[in-house]
Amino acid sequence: MDMHEILEALHLQEESQCVLATILCVEGHSYRKAGASMLFKPNGEQIGAVSPGCLEHDLQEIADVVRASGQFSLISYNMNADEDAIWGDAVGCGGEIRLLLEPVHGQLLKLLLAARAKMEAGIPVRLMRSWDDAGIDYVLYDLSHDEADTIYWEEVDERNHLFVDITPRQRLVIFGVGKDAEAIYALVKQIGFQVIIADWRPALCTQERFPEAAFITGSPEAIAEQLQFRSSDYLIVCSHNLQRDKEMIRVALPLQLVYIGILGSKKRIRMLFETFLIPSNVRAPIGLALGADGPYEIAVSIAAELIAIRAGRKERLRKERRQNEYYSPLFGSRTEQANGHQKTNA
Repeated sequence: MDMHEILEALHLQEESQCVLATILCVEGHSYRKAGASMLFKPNGEQIGAVSPGCLEHDLQEIADVVRASGQFSLISYNMNADEDAIWGDAVGCGGEIRLLLEPVHGQLLKLLLAARAKMEAGIPVRLMRSWDDAGIDYVLYDLSHDEADTIYWEEVDERNHLFVDITPRQRLVIFGVGKDAEAIYALVKQIGFQVIIADWRPALCTQERFPEAAFITGSPEAIAEQLQFRSSDYLIVCSHNLQRDKEMIRVALPLQLVYIGILGSKKRIRMLFETFLIPSNVRAPIGLALGADGPYEIAVSIAAELIAIRAGRKERLRKERRQNEYYSPLFGSRTEQANGHQKTNA
């Protein structure tokens, strides 16, 4: 999620003197996983996070050194109380974390801005870093959507390699714009989805109610035609109009979306699915069983379910990728090199 904000910040920065911190690997408990990044801007502003706040002050000081020297830095933190008295007693989080801090200019800046352009075009990419004492090589590859959604770390031939996939925000379509939709939107826009509001009533689809959202209006068939649904899309059906919801479900089911969540009671769900079984990608009623009451608590249960579905899908894809022991972005034929690489100490 942070990477999209980082790319946008770099795009808006007239002259980048930023430093990027990326988690290389973790052992034990960790707030963030390998591949997570944060940006340190020259004015002291920080975008993203790699810890719940316990490392950022120290990392800011290291980032200042990296910015001044123009050289990348590798840093490790051992936060186990029985291993490191300073960090263990001060933080107490447990676990070990290793990070790469690198100045964002030259080839890295060029490729990160290229990655942003790819995101705008809906194209997932893989940024590869390889480093030794002499410097860092960067390569940016285009990926197919089937290859996206995995982040991993490995060591090859005594050189360190980090592959990080940057994918466009996944689309979440909210069909129906009642009070429930307002509460759901307020949460899901914070967890990394590109939100599209869909309804047959244009007067209800306003930027005042749903700032930063995209809008599509019309019948369920017209909405589906305009959207050109993808298999990676998520859909929430919450219009409270039985016939409209039934039409939206009928249109969406054959498309095998990642997730279709349907708001309503069990009785209403039976009315919507009266002639067929509920497929495995459908959550009906929507949301985790938290005992939620009212639109905002229900929205929390829905956001939690979306996070769980997305994380489970990513882990499944990661496991499937690891089963192919011969896979390599360096030599495989399934990736297309979008930009050349350059060895640099920057």
